[in-house]
Amino acid sequence: MKQNTALWLFAGFVFLLTVVFFLFPKFLNNVSYTTEEALRADAEEAKNESVMPTFPPLDKVAYDLKLTELANNPPPKTTPPPAPLLDQGGEGSGNSGNLKPIPQPKPNIWPIKTVYPNDGAILPFNRIIAYYGNLYSTKMGVLGQYSEAEMLSRLGTEVKKWEAADPNTPVISALHYIAVVAQGSAGGDGKYRARMPASEIDKVLAIAEKINAIVFLDIQVGFSTIQAELPLLSKYLKLPNVHVGMDPEFSMKHGIRPGKIVGTYDAEDINFAAQYLSTIVKENNLSPKILVVHRYTQNMVTNYREITPLPEVQIVMHMDGWGTMAKKIGTYKNFIYPEPVQFTGFKLFYKNDVWEEGTTLMTPADILKLRPIPSYIQYQ
Repeated sequence: MKQNTALWLFAGFVFLLTVVFFLFPKFLNNVSYTTEEALRADAEEAKNESVMPTFPPLDKVAYDLKLTELANNPPPKTTPPPAPLLDQGGEGSGNSGNLKPIPQPKPNIWPIKTVYPNDGAILPFNRIIAYYGNLYSTKMGVLGQYSEAEMLSRLGTEVKKWEAADPNTPVISALHYIAVVAQGSAGGDGKYRARMPASEIDKVLAIAEKINAIVFLDIQVGFSTIQAELPLLSKYLKLPNVHVGMDPEFSMKHGIRPGKIVGTYDAEDINFAAQYLSTIVKENNLSPKILVVHRYTQNMVTNYREITPLPEVQIVMHMDGWGTMAKKIGTYKNFIYPEPVQFTGFKLFYKNDVWEEGTTLMTPADILKLRPIPSYIQYQ
C-alpha cells in the first residue's frame, strides 16, 4: 500500500512538472521556446539592450574659432585713423568749422552666426573633397568618367593635396552622385527628369564604403519639385553617411525645359529640404546631415535671408560656376560671399576651367585664399 502511494505521489509530481514546463515556461530558467510571444519578447529585449549611437560632444569654443578661421578676414588695421578735417566751406559760407565724417570700415559679414549643430557634426572641423557625376555617363563628371579603381585613385590624389595644403583641417572623401537627372525630353510623366534606379545608388554606396567616404545624392528636379523628389530617397537618407545636394539650375519653375535657361529655388524650397532632413535625423538618432545648394547666379537662389540652418542640418552654399580663375573668384565674391547662410563650397571642372588657352586648374592654395574659405570642394 505504501509503495503504491509513493508511486502515485511520484507520478503526480512528474505530471505537475510537465504542466509547469509547457504552460508556464517563463517560470523556468534557460528554457528555449519558439512561440510567437517568445519571438516578440526577444525582439523587445534586443531593442531595449541596443546601444544608442554616441557622437563626440560639440566644443562650442573650438567651433567658433574654426568659423573665424574659415572667414579669413583681413587683419584689423593697426594705424590710428586720420584726425577729422574741418569743412573747407570758406568764410561766409555758413559751413566753416563743421567736421567731415570719417569713413568707417565695412563690418565683416563672415562668420555668420547661426544655431550650433548637434553633436557629431562634420563641419566646420573637416573639409569634404567630393567627386561628382553619374555612373551612366562619362560626360557628367569624373564619378562616371573613369573605371572605379582609377576614379578612386584620382580622388585619393586630390585628398592628399588638400591634406598637405591645410594639415590643420582633416579631409573627408565623398562621392556626389546625381540620383535624379534633369533631361531634355519630357519622359513618361512630362517632368523632364529621370530617377536613377536603386541598383545604381547601391553601387555608389558600395564604392564609397571601400574608402570610408560619405555620399551625396544630388537632385535635379526638372519640372518636378524638391517636395516631390526628396521623400522618394528616404530609404537612403536614413543611412548615417548619406547627405543631399539640390541644384537650382535644373529647377524649372517657369515651364521652360532644362538646358534652355538657368532655374531657381526659393528659400522655401531649401527650408523644406532642411526640415525634411531634420526629421529623419531626429527619428533615426543620426548626426547632422549636410545639404549642398549649388549656385552661380543671383536668381538661382531667392530670399536667402529666410534660409534657416537647423541643429540637425548644415547648409553649404556651393559656387558651381566654371571658367578661368578670375571668373570663378568673381562669381564667388558676387553670389556666395555677400549672401551668407552657413558654410560655402567651391567647384572645380577638370575640363571647363581650362578651356581657355593658358589657364590652369585652381590649386588648394588658391582656394584657401578665398573669403570665406570653402568647407566643401567638388571636382567634376
